[in-house]
Amino acid sequence: MSYKNISFEFKGKKFKIRAKICGSFRRVKGLMFKSKENAEALLFEFKKPVKMKIHSFFVFFDFISVWFDENGKIIEARKIKPFTFCVASKKPFKKLLEIPINSKYENLIKLLRV
Repeated sequence: MSYKNISFEFKGKKFKIRAKICGSFRRVKGLMFKSKENAEALLFEFKKPVKMKIHSFFVFFDFISVWFDENGKIIEARKIKPFTFCVASKKPFKKLLEIPINSKYENLIKLLRV
């Protein structure tokens, strides 16, 4: 598995997180069927901006989704509840970061206040 360090600014604060890069199979599975405490942050990258919907079927915990444009600027950040049918960003995005709400990311989640 490959990882990437992601740096971004949100609500005037700077953040840095290490995320697992998701290839084609991982894109389909995402956080599904993971246990809350073992889940890692996931990064989905696309060659060009996409307008794709996500869901949280078979994800048994809350997570934060952060959508980025082609310049790495945050388009939107939202807390996603388990078993949500359809979630879409307001604009096309080039990257999507999914951060599980668990003890590993507890301090980051508190600072994000999404």
